[in-house]
Amino acid sequence: MSVAIRFTEGQEAGETLYAFDESPLLARQSRQESNARSYPRRIPLALKRAKGLYVEDVEGRHFIDCLAGAGTLALGHNHPVVIDAIRQVLADELPLHTLDLTTPVKDQFVQDLFSVLPTALASEAKIQFCGPTGTDAVEAALKLVRTATGRSTVLSFQGGYHGMSQGALSLMGSLGPKKPLGALLSSGVQFLPFPYDYRCPFGLGGAEGVKVNLHYLENLLSDPESGVQLPAAVIVEAVQGEGGMIPADLDWLRGVRAITEKAGVALIIDEIQSGFARTGKMFAFEHAGIIPDVVVMSKAIGGSLPLAVVVYRQWLDTWAPGAHAGTFRGNQMAMAAGSAVIRYLKEHDVCAHAAAMGERLVAHLQTLQREYPQLGDIRGRGLMIGVELVDPNGTPDAQGHPPYLPQLAPMVQRECLKRGLILELGGRHGSVVRFLPPLVISAEQVDDVAAIFARAVAAAVAAL
Repeated sequence: MSVAIRFTEGQEAGETLYAFDESPLLARQSRQESNARSYPRRIPLALKRAKGLYVEDVEGRHFIDCLAGAGTLALGHNHPVVIDAIRQVLADELPLHTLDLTTPVKDQFVQDLFSVLPTALASEAKIQFCGPTGTDAVEAALKLVRTATGRSTVLSFQGGYHGMSQGALSLMGSLGPKKPLGALLSSGVQFLPFPYDYRCPFGLGGAEGVKVNLHYLENLLSDPESGVQLPAAVIVEAVQGEGGMIPADLDWLRGVRAITEKAGVALIIDEIQSGFARTGKMFAFEHAGIIPDVVVMSKAIGGSLPLAVVVYRQWLDTWAPGAHAGTFRGNQMAMAAGSAVIRYLKEHDVCAHAAAMGERLVAHLQTLQREYPQLGDIRGRGLMIGVELVDPNGTPDAQGHPPYLPQLAPMVQRECLKRGLILELGGRHGSVVRFLPPLVISAEQVDDVAAIFARAVAAAVAAL
């Protein structure tokens, strides 16, 4: 797709600003779709075509897509290797629906996936194919660890996000989606503080905050008066995505692994959004050099098509046949596309590219931060980056950081959209602007994204 929306210095005054009047498609969607729909409320687009980093709507307007299916589109829209893999499945008249029966495509996918796991995990790995969403894989992981350990409690973390089904929702830190439901179906979840350095739950931050956090966890598992039963598992994101792009401190991750291993508690790492080169490593937990007991995967694993799996260590494989099932766990086109993406990531060293492009974008954002103190914290790993917006005139917290400025984030998002850039929000009070571009983004495209974001921030701050 040819897209002419790049700007250079000095062109700001003449830039094109899109207006968004409700189209017939959006009006019909509003009338007929559920009140639970979310993205169209903030990104009112009816999309027609997409290629690489870019999407085109029915009005002929072009946008850089830095949402990318919430991280699903590792190689962007309609990448040739994905399209070729899908076409080959169709040309070969392969079965498209196989439940959990095996096929050459499925076998190849498993071998490709295991080839990118750390050797210590791959050597004893087992895989369970789940229903085609990450939340179903989380549900499977809960069944797995509870069956294997005979225990029911699970420890999760404040700010965590693991899906929207009832069991997965019980692990979520955010109270908003849970409040209307009252009591959740899944009980036995205990929440722990996450090492959110910028807003440390202990008011400390840095190495001292990590030390206290780990001591709290170790004491919880060893104190007979803690009030918490020894859990089946601890589940954690190595980088919290929906929670605001918060990377876990690497020493903390190593400490959590050591503590859980000593206690005989399974460690589940949720790599649904952070997996497959997103953070500059194939999996985000690899930055810490740890081996978890369970890894939950979805999003990018299917090459843009629905697919979800749980990979786990041999000692947990005690559940009975049929303990977890799902009609659409045999998506052959997704497996073929997933294999194609995995091979591309390896052959083109996309991990290194994502790390370099992430550093480039962060450098742009840090330069902008010097002009706009409303950009309170810039964080993330690789191309999983968040900018927390703050009120520089507000009362500082215990660490001396200014308070959230939640009204600014949607203003920045709208100003970006008007200039042809799609971004999403997250974090506490929706105050974090999130960057999740396709991993194949070029240096020139990173510069474009940063330039548009800078002008959007300027416009939004001026309008406060």
